[in-house]
Amino acid sequence: MSEKKVSLNKPRKSLPLLRSGVLVSVCTFLSRILGLVRDAALAYVLGASGSADAFYVAFKIPNFFRRLFAEGAFAQAFVPVLSDYRVKEGPSEVRALISAVSGSLALVLLCVTILFMLCAPWVVYVFAPGFAGNVEQTVLAADLLVITFPYLMFISLTALAGGILNAHGEYAVPAITPIFLNLSLIVATLFFAQSAAQSEIAVAWGVFAAGLIQLLFQVPFLARLKLLPMPSLNFSHPGVRRILILMGPALFGVSVSQINLLLDTVLASFLQTGSITWLYLSDRLYELPLGIFAIAISTVILPSLSRSFSGGDASQFSGTLDWALRLLLLIAIPSSLALFMLAEPLIATIFYRGALTVNDVTMAAQSLQAYSLGLVFMMLIKVLAPGYYARQDVKTPVRIGIIAMVSNMVFNLILVWPFGHVGLALATSLSAALNAYLLWRGLHQQSFHVFSVHWRRLLRILLSATFALGATLYVFSQQGWQWVQMSDWERVGYTFMIVVAGVVVYGVTAIVAGLRPASLKHSV
Repeated sequence: MSEKKVSLNKPRKSLPLLRSGVLVSVCTFLSRILGLVRDAALAYVLGASGSADAFYVAFKIPNFFRRLFAEGAFAQAFVPVLSDYRVKEGPSEVRALISAVSGSLALVLLCVTILFMLCAPWVVYVFAPGFAGNVEQTVLAADLLVITFPYLMFISLTALAGGILNAHGEYAVPAITPIFLNLSLIVATLFFAQSAAQSEIAVAWGVFAAGLIQLLFQVPFLARLKLLPMPSLNFSHPGVRRILILMGPALFGVSVSQINLLLDTVLASFLQTGSITWLYLSDRLYELPLGIFAIAISTVILPSLSRSFSGGDASQFSGTLDWALRLLLLIAIPSSLALFMLAEPLIATIFYRGALTVNDVTMAAQSLQAYSLGLVFMMLIKVLAPGYYARQDVKTPVRIGIIAMVSNMVFNLILVWPFGHVGLALATSLSAALNAYLLWRGLHQQSFHVFSVHWRRLLRILLSATFALGATLYVFSQQGWQWVQMSDWERVGYTFMIVVAGVVVYGVTAIVAGLRPASLKHSV
C-alpha cells in the first residue's frame, strides 16, 4: 500500500519545464500540421459556399463548447484541484475524486448533448441568426449539428483523461490525441465526402468518429497508471463541489477569446456569403502558433504553478510565470509579424485549390492580417490565465473576462460595417489586447509576477531579431510573385524557402544579440 501511495501522490521526477514544453509543442506541431492538411482538404471539397458555411457553423458550435468547457473552464478548475489532492490527500482520495468527477461530468454531458440535438434548429438560429433568411441552409446546418454535437461529450471526457495524465507528468499522450481528429476528417473528406450525395454529411460523421476515437485512445494510458476512472455519480463530493465553483466563473476567464470568436460567427452570418469560411481559414492559421506554443507552455506550467501555490513557494510561482512569459514573447512576436507579412502566400499555399477562388484567398488573407495584430495578446492570455486558476482565484478572471467580452461587442459593432469580416477579426485582436493587459496587471500588482533580471537582455534580443526578420520578409515580399498563378508545388517551395530563411535569420540574430539556450531552461 505504501508503494502505491508514493506512486500516486509523490510527483514523478519533474522534467525541466522547457523540455516538457518542447515535448508538448512537437506533438502539437504534428497535430496542427495535419490540421492544416485537414482544412486544405475541406477547402478543396467544400470551397466557400453556403453549404460550407453551414458545415463550419455545425463544426464550430461543439468546438466552441469544447474550448469553453473541456479545454477552458474544466481544465483550469480540475487540474489545480487534482494537484492539490495529490499533494495533501492519500491515493484513495485521489481515485475517489477522479471517479466522482468522471461520473458527474458524463451525466451532465449526456443531458446537454441530448438537449442540443433535440433543439438543433433553434441552436443554429442562436449561433448563426443570419441563416434565418435561407431555410435550406438552416435545415442543413441543423442536420449537421445533430451529427457533430456528440463530439462535445466525447472530447470533454477526453479532456478529463488528459487532465489526469498531465497532473501525473504525462504530457505527450494528451498532446498527440488531437491528431486523430485531423486524421478522421482527412479520411472522411478525401475518401467519403467526394462520393457522397452531400459532402457535408460525410464530413460531419468524420467529426463524430474523431471524438470517439480520441477518447478510446487515452484509455490504455490511464489504465497503465491505475487511474482508469470507475465513474460514480457524486455531486456532493468536496472535490466535485470545488471544481464546479471554480468552473462557473472560469467560463468568462480563460475562454473569453472563444466567446469573441463565436460572436464573430454570429455577425458574419449577416455578411456576404463566404465570410464565415474566410474567418475560419484565417483563424486556423493564427491558431497554429497559439496551439503549438502558447497552449503547450500553459499546459506544462499549470501543474507547476498549482504545486508552487499549494506549497507556499511564492518565489517559485513568480519565477515559473516569468519564465513562461519570456519564452512566449520570443515566439509570439516573430510569429505575429510573419503571419501579417506572409498572409496571402500562406493562405494561397495551404488552401488555394479545388472549389476555393482567388477572391477567397484575398479575403481570408485580409482577416488573417487583422488576427495577427492580436496574436501576441491571445498567446499571453493562455499563459497569464493559469496564474489565477492555479491559485483557484476565479473572481478576477471573471471581471476581466466580462470587460473584454463587452469591449469586443463594442469593437465589433464599430468595425463590422466599414470593414466587414476584417473588422470582426480586428475587434477580436483589440479585445485580446485589453484582456491580456488586465490579466497581467492583476498578477503584477499582487506580486504574483515580478520581472526578473533577464528582461533587459530579452528586449534587446527581441528588438534586434524582430527587425532582422521583418527586413528579410520585406525583401522577399518585394519580388512580385503572383502566388495564385503558381502551381501547388511552386507555392510550397517558395513559401518553405521564405519560412526557413526567416527562421534562420531570426535565430542567428537572436544568438548574436545574446540569446543562450541555457537561459531558457526552467525546472520544478
